[in-house]
Amino acid sequence: MNKNLIVLIGPTAVGKTKQAILIAKELNTEILSADSRQFYKELSIGVASPSEEELSEIKHHFIKHISIKESYNAGLYEKDAMEKIEELFKKYDNLVLTGGSGMYVDAICNGMDCLPNSNETIREELNNIYKTKGLLPLQEELQKKDPKYYGIVDINNPVRLIRALDVIYQTNKPYSSFLNNRHKKRDFAIIKFGLLMDRPLLIERINKRVDNMIEEGLITEAKQVYHFKDFPALNTVGYKELFEYFEGKVELSDAIEKIKTNTRRYAKRQMTWFRKDNKINWIPYSNNIDWKCILEKNI
Repeated sequence: MNKNLIVLIGPTAVGKTKQAILIAKELNTEILSADSRQFYKELSIGVASPSEEELSEIKHHFIKHISIKESYNAGLYEKDAMEKIEELFKKYDNLVLTGGSGMYVDAICNGMDCLPNSNETIREELNNIYKTKGLLPLQEELQKKDPKYYGIVDINNPVRLIRALDVIYQTNKPYSSFLNNRHKKRDFAIIKFGLLMDRPLLIERINKRVDNMIEEGLITEAKQVYHFKDFPALNTVGYKELFEYFEGKVELSDAIEKIKTNTRRYAKRQMTWFRKDNKINWIPYSNNIDWKCILEKNI
């Protein structure tokens, strides 16, 4: 294994984009995104996509490469990203993969699980429950059937809840049991780093980031994609709360506070996912991380 994939993970707002660029500059290489929210062409402010300036500093892949109208998942991402990694390793000895979507990071590091195909009858029944009764019955059923997965999944994402319950009903096994069967052999070394930040500081950064997003035009961006609100890609923090405001269900100030609260909850779920991986080298965040020294010790 003379090729290395440097993986940089951490919760939202911890500063992964900036640090990934510094790592890529140190290694003179390119970056692959594993942030599923940043894949979509129509979304920018609300998903904290790298700025044009940042994108010009280092070549990035899997940023704004598909439309919110397209169906995309971790399995398709694994195929696309592995093809790109193979292509780039012909030019570089080291690549950087960064993002906060644990499932997508794991798709590259370990491979996807051998899950059964969706059962149309079961899926239709679950979708009808969601349409008529909302998320709560799905959340309660998953918590009862698979508390382990319930503890790490985004419980406000109906697509993931329905998929997990679909597998559970087909196999009579917890969905989480399939997540233990991965580990495809990769022909490159994987070196993982995680950015660690004290919770009070992370909360402060999250709140400030949301305020900045509003100032930068998040409301306008959300209005531009509102007519696509039923697409799975838009059932995400920063947009669904503003959609409620557009529909007169909440005041703007309440919607903004909900974005902050849901972002904090999302960051907590991210850390729950990442902490189960004992191969991550955790690094306290600072503005002056000595990546040259860290990389020399680990590569």
